[in-house]
Amino acid sequence: MENKKVVLAFSGGLDTSFCAMYLAKEKGLEVYSAIANTGGFSDEELKIIEEKAYRLGVKKHVAIDVTEKYYQQSIRYMVFGNVLRNNTYPISVSSERIFQAIAIIEYAKQIGAAYVAHGSTGAGNDQVRFDLTFDVLAPGIKILTPTRDLELTREYEINYLKEHGFEADFKKMEYSINAGLWGTSIGGKETLKSEQTLPEKAYPSQLTETESRDIVIEFDKGEIAAVEGVAYKNPVDAIRALQAIASKYAIGRDMHIGDTIIGIKGRVGFEAAAPMIIIKAHQMLEKHTLTKWQQYWKEQLGNWYGMFLHEALYLEPVMRDIEKFLENSQRNVSGKVFVRLKPYQFQLIGVDSPKDLMKSDFGEYGEMNKGWTADDVKGFTKILGTQLKIFNAVNKDLK
Repeated sequence: MENKKVVLAFSGGLDTSFCAMYLAKEKGLEVYSAIANTGGFSDEELKIIEEKAYRLGVKKHVAIDVTEKYYQQSIRYMVFGNVLRNNTYPISVSSERIFQAIAIIEYAKQIGAAYVAHGSTGAGNDQVRFDLTFDVLAPGIKILTPTRDLELTREYEINYLKEHGFEADFKKMEYSINAGLWGTSIGGKETLKSEQTLPEKAYPSQLTETESRDIVIEFDKGEIAAVEGVAYKNPVDAIRALQAIASKYAIGRDMHIGDTIIGIKGRVGFEAAAPMIIIKAHQMLEKHTLTKWQQYWKEQLGNWYGMFLHEALYLEPVMRDIEKFLENSQRNVSGKVFVRLKPYQFQLIGVDSPKDLMKSDFGEYGEMNKGWTADDVKGFTKILGTQLKIFNAVNKDLK
């Protein structure tokens, strides 16, 4: 018998809702929808998504939790590398898509599906992330992409669903929301225009706290370990605890403008309260505990790691090499960071670490030197300037 099984990467949004119905009704396939949860959905939300999938006509729906794997194999290294795409975006969706794709294709192989599908359009990065991961890990499974191949508009998809009797809050679907442990991205009509920004209502987290608040975050070898004196064995729980506190201040909102894998410029709004605070707090702690050359080379490799992750190259072996470097660099990155939360922003106050390199017997910057004499500095400065003096003496005509 012909194998008609197709596993659809399903989020419950407009594109994947259309794909679920289209593949079943127009293509006559047995649709197995699967949502790979990277920490952005509650049990209640997952139940609603499951009910929606069955109303769309899928044969079976599953939820695959990859949150722990996502943290251990990606987020922790993004923290170690202080990864911010274009110094702005914590690579929220970019990083989680790879782990969703891995989970989806493994499920497709498990049930013996002939096809795997996703709802990405032809104008974004996700199509490459899904296609590449599927093709590398299961080249024998055919990839179906109705939204991309048919070049559909959101209006067309909404009308198609309505015409086939599917009822939903289509007003909510005006914005494309992608939620995960490491942040939420928001796409809408405003993100398509360079001069516009998202309205307040588009952000899932709203401002509810207006009084400033000082909190303490603790790191253990580069990983977040405690929030407000509460220790967490699992960093995932610590991230969630910080998010619960900071999201009430509407912290971590911004607009990411970047170069896509396919060559065009792209804009997306995001909110990532916990990720932004963790990255900046971690970076401050590193300034106190690492040497200047450790920081320099970490910055270079962290930037490359983030770029490769963003551009669907997580499976490239060099990523494992960079991860080894980043992990090794965190041996002394332990201690507390003091943070002040305010509406829409946060401020780093200071650190307390047993590995703080400012706590030494060599000197206090701008105040007192203990490890050298005045004559030592005079001699050092003279030697340091020798090369510059030679160049300027030989090249007087360049002045």
